[in-house]
Amino acid sequence: MHTITLKLVTIVTERILEDRLLRQLDELGVSGYTLTQATGKGSRGVRASEWEGPDTRIETLVSEDVANAIVEHVAENYFEHYAVIVYVQNAEVVRGDKYL
Repeated sequence: MHTITLKLVTIVTERILEDRLLRQLDELGVSGYTLTQATGKGSRGVRASEWEGPDTRIETLVSEDVANAIVEHVAENYFEHYAVIVYVQNAEVVRGDKYL
């Protein structure tokens, strides 16, 4: 079966940023995403209190150019003031042309 190499971009962040980030991802050229709730512990302590709700995990398959734009945007706009992490992995995707 033929695959295409894409970038899997994962963003884990505070719930408060979910709607804003999803709008911005659309503007950056993302054609789709998977959204799940997340809990965990990091440099800002244990997350997902009753008040804040669970964190958000956004995953999207994109080209390398779009992945770089996402990483740059998140780093510039959110790293300083929010609990957020973004990471990129290579992904061998069947029917990958759907995501370009």
